[in-house]
Amino acid sequence: MSPQVDPITRSVVQHRLSSIVKEMGEAMLRTSYSQILNSSRDFSLAICDTGGRLIAQADHIPVHVGALPWATLAVEERFKDVQPGDVILLNDPYHGGSHLPDLTAFVPVFDGGRRLLWTIVRAHQSDIGGATHGGYNPSATEIYQEGLRVPPIKLYEAGRLRDDLLDLLALNIRNPREFRGDLAAMVGAAHLGERRLSRLFSEFGAVVVEAAVETILDAAEAQTRAVVSTWKDGVFHGEAFLDDDGHGRSDIRIAAKVTKSGSDIEIDLSDSDPQSTSFVNSSHANMQAAVVMAFAYLIDADIPKNAGALRPLKVVAKQGTVVWADPGRPVTLCTSHPSNEIVEAIVKALSASCPDRAMAGWSRRFRIAIQGEDPRSGRNFIWHMFQARPGGGASSGGDGWSSIGEWHTVGGIKFGSIEVAEVRFPLHFRHHEFRENSGGDGQFRGGLGVALDLVLETTKPALANTAGDGVRYGPCGMLGGEDGVPHDYRLISEGRAPRALRTKEVGIEIRPGDCLEIRSSGGGGWGPPELRSPRQRDREQGLTINGTMTGQGSQ
Repeated sequence: MSPQVDPITRSVVQHRLSSIVKEMGEAMLRTSYSQILNSSRDFSLAICDTGGRLIAQADHIPVHVGALPWATLAVEERFKDVQPGDVILLNDPYHGGSHLPDLTAFVPVFDGGRRLLWTIVRAHQSDIGGATHGGYNPSATEIYQEGLRVPPIKLYEAGRLRDDLLDLLALNIRNPREFRGDLAAMVGAAHLGERRLSRLFSEFGAVVVEAAVETILDAAEAQTRAVVSTWKDGVFHGEAFLDDDGHGRSDIRIAAKVTKSGSDIEIDLSDSDPQSTSFVNSSHANMQAAVVMAFAYLIDADIPKNAGALRPLKVVAKQGTVVWADPGRPVTLCTSHPSNEIVEAIVKALSASCPDRAMAGWSRRFRIAIQGEDPRSGRNFIWHMFQARPGGGASSGGDGWSSIGEWHTVGGIKFGSIEVAEVRFPLHFRHHEFRENSGGDGQFRGGLGVALDLVLETTKPALANTAGDGVRYGPCGMLGGEDGVPHDYRLISEGRAPRALRTKEVGIEIRPGDCLEIRSSGGGGWGPPELRSPRQRDREQGLTINGTMTGQGSQ
């Protein structure tokens, strides 16, 4: 029989678990090698139990964490002989991963001879091999063209590093030094979490901690059900569209049918369009994560986002659709798209059930990865653009945040210091400020995107590829609000006509001195524009001149 846990003990354990995953995040931030991790923070931390239940997470990238229970189940299915000191890796989308660049490290946590928990680190690698640099291949028609696939493997066995496996992995990566450093940071952060949990067991006893976890999950379920029960019952529908798949197919539809009854929610994505030949498909784990994101954004912010909070939620989907691709299909774009569109379709549907909780659309991801030679060192580099963050959607609580990022990250990814980026890479940020009039109008307006002019300071041409969406469809307005302005990216090159960059391209030549004119989208507006109060907040932030929005903000 489990011991009774008083509320104070439960609260202490809950906060200790939260502090452990936060400390793991700080370790990752301070020890990782690549700018995508130590500057942009494209990683997430969690604790799961051996049943795949999400126990605690840090506030990093929601689309990462929502998929981790499925990755944990894949590890549990593969390995029955886990020992102290083991470290398990995976990234394969068809073994519980979301997409190939997201490598995940698992460290088991024991109490005596009993294995109780996993500490988990998922981190986006700046390269994962494959046909194109940077981990995204818009031309891929099968997953084998996207990069190195890693099913659940033991990198460490009982504390002993498998050097042969590490060499195999690093040999397939374009930047092996950064990869090795980032992987070491991941393993170190996961072991830090293991040590902190072992200390927690020694202080309270593992049996008490286990009992406290059960009460924590039960409390989160009760809080969530109390919120959901206040929403209107019924069957609601929402949809969102991808611009295209880069292979000639446009207007790809993601459809959500949401049934709300009492304190239960069923989300059915079965009517979404068939899967694509390109990388806009979603893996199963990523689809589950996107649904969890949408639900989490609608419940109270202070409810712990753990397995208990998700008990009222049921997910239905159909394999062979764009939200759940068949094995072997390319899926690398999925953490951005169709994740954003899955969230948008669900929130649109539930705007009829809980309108005051439904945010307007956040912007879509449109990334650029550049590979070239740094003339200052003669070394090759791979740079991922995290600057020019787009705007967030407005809500009943007020205007959207400007330059905050996309719906699948909700501010978890940062663009870091521009000055540091210029020191580390041959780039010059000539212009970086808010993009005027980019947020959708409404009772509350969408956050502004960014206007960026970026100059390449190399002596040899570089190659770029793009991966994203959102040049045709801007972030959706909600409940009478207007859509945000879509992205507009152009390449300016002397002697060549300016040209618009498509969202899914490979092999773009960027010559020395070329300029990327980046105009990122603003978020959607919320509520009818005629209900908007005087724009005092805009004036206070320097975003209006005589009532007209301007980009001359506090950037």
